[in-house]
Amino acid sequence: MSEPYEVKFRLSRLRNSVPRARALLHSVLGDWDIGQETGEVAELILSELVTNALRVRVPNGRLVGVRIARLLDEGVLRLEVSDAGDGKPEVRKPEEDETCGRGLLLVEALAHRWGYERRSCGIGKTIWAELKAPELKAADLVSARDGAEVAACTVRAGQSVWVRGAWHLVRSVDTQQQASGGLTVVLRFDDGSVARVDAAEPLIVRAPNATP
Repeated sequence: MSEPYEVKFRLSRLRNSVPRARALLHSVLGDWDIGQETGEVAELILSELVTNALRVRVPNGRLVGVRIARLLDEGVLRLEVSDAGDGKPEVRKPEEDETCGRGLLLVEALAHRWGYERRSCGIGKTIWAELKAPELKAADLVSARDGAEVAACTVRAGQSVWVRGAWHLVRSVDTQQQASGGLTVVLRFDDGSVARVDAAEPLIVRAPNATP
């Protein structure tokens, strides 16, 4: 079984949920060999996002959702915090004597990029922040070192392809004509997932029966 690239958990709307979120993140990043500098920034950002989520007015019993993901292809660590509240998160610039309201200002300063989106299932929103994590990109390259780089149009069923930070066994390969006249290669994997890439895009492949 391939190693998971995301961790999800839910937090009660209690004051101790902030340090609990930090502790869980610290444990996850340790398992992923994330460096101390990236880890400290990530913990600070997650603390601010969870704190803001706990302050949102929501119906009784609603929990705060957290997702931690590593995007190996981009060398990015992504943090997501979801709540059931309405409204649009906005960066404030509080006065010097104000003791709160600096959370998103801090997130904006520390994150590579951040934003929010409405939840597709259920009510509320998700605020996300991404951090550049060079160690993830390095891990990606090490994991793929045993493969060979080829154009997507040459991939064949039975080969393993390095996509989305993991090896996938190709079950079938199709092509689709693009409106611009080019070709899109449609790769269907044995786990049921599908990838669509330009025919000329380079991919890392491994021969059938190669040792993982």
